[in-house]
Amino acid sequence: MTSINFSATILLALIILFLFIIFCRIWRRNFHGAVPWNWPIIGMTPSVVTHFYRSHDRITEVIQEAGSTFFFKGVWFSVLGDGIFNSDSYAWKDQRKTARSLVHDENFLQFLEKITLKKVKTALVPVLQSVCENGSVLDLQDLFQRFSFDSTCMMVTGFDLQSLSLEFPEVPFSKAMDDAEEVIFLRHFFPKKIWEFQKKLQIGQPMRLKQAWEIIDETIAKLIALKRGSLKNQVNKEGDEQGAGGVDLIKSYMINNTNKDDKFLRDTVLNFMIAGRDTLSSALSWFFFCLLKNPTVVKKIREELRTTIPTNGACDLQQRVFSMEEVNKLVYFHATLCEALRLYPPVPLQHKVAMQHDILPSGHHIKPKTKIVFSLYALGRMKEVWGKDCLEFKPERWINAENGKIKHVPSYKFLAFNAGPRTCLGKHVAFIELKIVAAAIIHNYNIIQQKGHQVVPNASIILHMKHGFKVKVTKRWT
Repeated sequence: MTSINFSATILLALIILFLFIIFCRIWRRNFHGAVPWNWPIIGMTPSVVTHFYRSHDRITEVIQEAGSTFFFKGVWFSVLGDGIFNSDSYAWKDQRKTARSLVHDENFLQFLEKITLKKVKTALVPVLQSVCENGSVLDLQDLFQRFSFDSTCMMVTGFDLQSLSLEFPEVPFSKAMDDAEEVIFLRHFFPKKIWEFQKKLQIGQPMRLKQAWEIIDETIAKLIALKRGSLKNQVNKEGDEQGAGGVDLIKSYMINNTNKDDKFLRDTVLNFMIAGRDTLSSALSWFFFCLLKNPTVVKKIREELRTTIPTNGACDLQQRVFSMEEVNKLVYFHATLCEALRLYPPVPLQHKVAMQHDILPSGHHIKPKTKIVFSLYALGRMKEVWGKDCLEFKPERWINAENGKIKHVPSYKFLAFNAGPRTCLGKHVAFIELKIVAAAIIHNYNIIQQKGHQVVPNASIILHMKHGFKVKVTKRWT
């Protein structure tokens, strides 16, 4: 009997030791290696939850360790309706055709320059001047979000909601868009049953999304009604910035697609607002973040900007803004913007759906309806794609050393503006706005990051800064 008990004790000890070794290996792989462990029942949820608020850097680590391709089961959820960025087939082609004809129209580009310069002169500069005089701390990201919200709203609807002013008024529509984007991103990592349970009880993140969506719907509906009214009466309502200088996007849709209902217009407005407002503010914020870490780059941009100014003694050393024609000539300036977009793409994640069975270059077999998620944030940090200096902010990588012009980089390598049939229609529009705004600030002001302020990416479908971008601003000219 003693021998049997001893043998049982030894067997139990061996089993416990075996389980302990397995647990240690799982623990080490899950918490010390980048690739998450696929636990029974709960899958990879522990790793996702643990690293949620640094998800973009975590994805980069996983992709680097897994060899560029990694299989992960997840749930995707969307609130973008049937707009141009979320539709397919004939509906998508119809929307894209109308948008393409407009954004490449000379009158629209003049309209874009007009509203951008006006917003810089009447809103951006006065706010920066006030901040300089008061010596107060400015959240540069908030400034850019307000600017891009107003300019995009004017470009899309023709109306200026004037969120950028000395009072910094609260704008429910803008706040609702921020909330919706965060919840959409969070939804990707939420267990479906928990989401459905919270939605049924109208609590938590589903309730937050519902409230945001109600504000978005109500605001867009009002703008559409105002635009329909101005078209019907053939007059420009108060605040309508379109005037004789061009046609805004929503008016173009109404004129060329008279059979489109308000739901279609609502989806279209929302998608273009996200495409313009969020990507522009994100790009500007991270661009200046990169500049503050690379003062020699700022010096080179300022020298290049001065080449566009007529030499009149001291007259070139004064406050001014730059036109579309002036900024479009600048090669190094363009290269710095591309470099910032490489490292900090406004839309850090994108996804596609497989229509049929396929095999990826990695050897992974893909079934129909499988979602393929690719990280632009990680792509910009891959040595295999950008070289050993991929983590350096190096604008020179975009300039051809032989002719001094911008190099052609394949869109499938530089995905900030997407690629293929869904290449961003407004790429040139985005660069125009980015250059006009950035040039005005770089030439006229010195920006210094607030001491002790931490800048990290947030967890959202748009790459914003989690804690904002707190800076001090001083004038360059008296």
